[in-house]
Amino acid sequence: MSKVRIEQDSMGELEVPQDALYGAQTQRAINNFPVSGQTMPEAFIQALILIKDMIAQVNVSLGEVQADTGQGISAACQTLLADPQLMRHFPVDVFQTGSGTSTNMNANEVIAKLASQLSGLSIHPNDHVNYGQSSNDVIPTCIHVSAALALEQKLLPALQHLLDTINSKAKTLESFCKTGRTHLMDAMPVRMDQSLLGWAAQIQQQISTLKSIQSAIQTLALGGTAVGTGVNAPKHLAIKFSQVLSEHTGLQFTVGDNFFALIASQDTAVTLSGMCKSLAVTLMKIANDLRWMNSGPLAGLSEISLKALQPGSSIMPGKVNPVIPEAVAMAAAQVIGNDTAITLGGQSGNFELNVMLPMIAQNLLSSMSLLSHSATLLADKAICDFTVNQEQIAHALHRNPILVTALNPLIGYAKAAEIAKLAYQQKRPIIDVAEEHTDISRQELEQLLDPMHLTKGVN
Repeated sequence: MSKVRIEQDSMGELEVPQDALYGAQTQRAINNFPVSGQTMPEAFIQALILIKDMIAQVNVSLGEVQADTGQGISAACQTLLADPQLMRHFPVDVFQTGSGTSTNMNANEVIAKLASQLSGLSIHPNDHVNYGQSSNDVIPTCIHVSAALALEQKLLPALQHLLDTINSKAKTLESFCKTGRTHLMDAMPVRMDQSLLGWAAQIQQQISTLKSIQSAIQTLALGGTAVGTGVNAPKHLAIKFSQVLSEHTGLQFTVGDNFFALIASQDTAVTLSGMCKSLAVTLMKIANDLRWMNSGPLAGLSEISLKALQPGSSIMPGKVNPVIPEAVAMAAAQVIGNDTAITLGGQSGNFELNVMLPMIAQNLLSSMSLLSHSATLLADKAICDFTVNQEQIAHALHRNPILVTALNPLIGYAKAAEIAKLAYQQKRPIIDVAEEHTDISRQELEQLLDPMHLTKGVN
């Protein structure tokens, strides 16, 4: 039997593990919510601890909390942030009370216990650590802060790295021309750099879209307390908190114009999740293009060869699979699923409070983490070092009857279709069939049907 101690809250006494920094309210949550075994994301807990630290500093500056008490709270917060092992004291399940009160109180209890130990003072989780706050404004604030930090520090840099990698790779592929495909069927030629620059444009658009929401996700509910009226919040707490947090993080956090909207809804989180879903669709498109181009090596397209990273089969020797694009595609699918859950969570803002906050936080941060890692993997383990199978793409390209499209202005669509069908049937290069069935010279046909020439959009 592990050793326990007795803790007390407003509902009575409860046994808590002897070495736990948390107290009775956290233990009640542990007992009440054995749902998933998933705790709140570390990024969320870190943001919550940071918020408690900043608020303590502001409360001291406003004269609402004694200086030594505030210093004890800050010291405890900084100790927690410096030691990842202390995250074990935050065991509350994601699927808990919808306001996230259990997680807020978990943080209050842990910080108060540690602050008391470090300072020798009696620091209370509600009266001191949670002073001027409610779970109802702290947890929505934490969703925004944690997401804003993840966006600025992780996701946007990962996407910029992916964009730079694609652009750099594209410059090395300008001389490679391949068969374009629409409906997975042969189409007009494209250069390989054009294909990659298409991906780059998609990523650039996603970056621009994500940047557009930064000001909204950096707008905070803190100061609204229980229902948005700001009851029990010290005057100027919200403004000073945003200022101190901005100075600490380097991001421009602002006070919300309307606390009621920020506490009762999660519209901004839902919007950001939708952007993550859109990005997931982009990454899945790129991943699938890579998989198709790499397919083979004999019975597929085999236009490129991805770097071999691991054996591909437990039974087929020598088989190598496109593992990075597959992993990215699965991550993208998960992000799309997360967005559905967040969408449902967002509509659960009943009157003055949304009651699916922990799930929204967990899924949003999960999506951003999945996308950040996926973008980096695509860049570093798939795109930067694939090789082009020049012989394979050239063989398919010059036998492509669709090249006859270039002759439409000279011989008409019907005649061009007839020549294309003959080339298919006879399995001959289009230039040979066109030379036999038109009065265009071989020299002119070579110029008109030159695949590289056709990629430049010249009639």
